[in-house]
Amino acid sequence: MVRTNNDQLVEMAVWGEVWPAALRSPYRANAQGEAVVFMGTAGVILNARVGDPAYGWAADHVEPGVSIRNREDGPEHALHYLACIGNEAIMISGEAAGAKGVVTGEHAHIMVDFEPEVMERIAIGDRVQIRAIGMGLELLDYPDILVRKISPQLLEAMRIEEIGNGRIRVPVAAVIPGYLMGSGAELGADYVDQDLMTNDRETLAQLGLDNLRIGDIVAIQDHDHTYNRGYREGAVTIGLINHADSYMTGHGPGVMDILCCATDKIEYYVDTENRPNVAAYLGIGNKTLA
Repeated sequence: MVRTNNDQLVEMAVWGEVWPAALRSPYRANAQGEAVVFMGTAGVILNARVGDPAYGWAADHVEPGVSIRNREDGPEHALHYLACIGNEAIMISGEAAGAKGVVTGEHAHIMVDFEPEVMERIAIGDRVQIRAIGMGLELLDYPDILVRKISPQLLEAMRIEEIGNGRIRVPVAAVIPGYLMGSGAELGADYVDQDLMTNDRETLAQLGLDNLRIGDIVAIQDHDHTYNRGYREGAVTIGLINHADSYMTGHGPGVMDILCCATDKIEYYVDTENRPNVAAYLGIGNKTLA
């Protein structure tokens, strides 16, 4: 068991409301210059959950499950920075009040997975409270490795091995070469995700990245995300696929940073038998990963 400072973490209630989907205009240009309706973010997505494919949806940047945010800047920043993957979420208003879900990612909104029968009762504007814990989480024996936006529960479930000489080994579903990372490089690594670029489908197939699933744990090669995001040979970032594919140039499934190291202290391997995905780790979403 990797030692952490779990006993020092603060658990804090933050909240948001189920956010309505909105379109800036009916059509936008995709990577081929064709006019496409860019729907997929916000609202309640009833048929896409963690564990489901990241590709193939007739939509853009699909946020699985329920998308929430706060109308006020201060509470909104608290929600985005403090809510971590694996945190418990509780409906506190509406017909589904009392139902519990799990935070699965951060994009334009915080995404929460609820069971299908619960989502059928959730309405736009309903309030969701999150028991936020995970900010400040550290691996006590590995100071070169930073932990981001995951709960202690998810970290414990990730099957991390200690292999000596200040190194750990992490099972992943896929490995992403650094040159495929696109939109989001300009953003701070503590906030939102960075997209995998997917316009070159032939390359994706050659690399085995065309079967990614929402919630997959992945390794990004030669990317240093310890503070901001950029290329560094030998650096490793472990991320999580938090939203589905995109039509836009430079975009694709989003990758949230969860473990970052500027050196080679993180090893990884593709586990083809027990797919590393939050659906399996946390018992939510599409747990069959079929």
